[in-house]
Amino acid sequence: MHQVSDELKENGFSINLVSDIIKRNNFSRKFNTLEYFAIYLVAEDLNITVEHKPYHIPGGNSVFIGPQKKVEFGNALGKEIYAIVFSKEFFDKTSKDSIYLNSNIFFNSKSHIFIAPYFGNNEYNKIILIERLKRFSLIDEESIYFSAAHNAIESLILDAHLHIDHKNDPKEHLESVSLVNRFTVILQRDYKTEKKVSHYADQLRVSSRKLTDMTEFVYGKSAKQMIIEKVTFECEKAIKFSSKTLSEIAFDLGFKDEGNFSNFVKKHSGKKPSDMREIAGKI
Repeated sequence: MHQVSDELKENGFSINLVSDIIKRNNFSRKFNTLEYFAIYLVAEDLNITVEHKPYHIPGGNSVFIGPQKKVEFGNALGKEIYAIVFSKEFFDKTSKDSIYLNSNIFFNSKSHIFIAPYFGNNEYNKIILIERLKRFSLIDEESIYFSAAHNAIESLILDAHLHIDHKNDPKEHLESVSLVNRFTVILQRDYKTEKKVSHYADQLRVSSRKLTDMTEFVYGKSAKQMIIEKVTFECEKAIKFSSKTLSEIAFDLGFKDEGNFSNFVKKHSGKKPSDMREIAGKI
């Protein structure tokens, strides 16, 4: 999400109404899942756009969206749609968890989202999910709350697995997703200093061509495009929300100078950093 909540930053997990998330983001309906996984519990019909492709989600379904996806909600305000957002580090504790995350539920080359019926409604969400997790959060032992959250996520993923066509989920798919997952983790760590595909390919011990083939299979994007989108997003975020000068931001994000930084931002966002900052009220 654009303004990641403190809970998500600290714990790697959060559950909120989508309407509350939109309000927190100055009523912007556009988000990016970044490195996080998201499950939306849609009790009422919802229109959503993911990676510029529109989807209509009938009420009574859960929607699973993997990392690095651009998401826009069409009619979420006023609806009880819950967003469960979590990091790979929060959920991936066992080999079984890794298989769940690397499956077609979150990484599907045919669709940007996975839709599955779930056995809940608004009342179910409030009592079984929200109220239950709130009660666990009041317990002094933090690990118990995290275990309850992990259990809730696992239950939803298991239900979704009932609707996967496992015959079309070959071993090669899991290997591709696993490698690309590792790429996104390294990208999150190194994007400030390393902006070439070759660096990430070397870290993963594959060729640049192999890495790009994998990212195109999983995300429909080249490795270079993913790097550019990550750096562009971080540039825009720093310009809009940081109190540092543009020159300082350029240095922090690994650019040689402010001019090089400005040219990159204008080329990939279509806007000058100075114009972005003025709109954000920083000037």
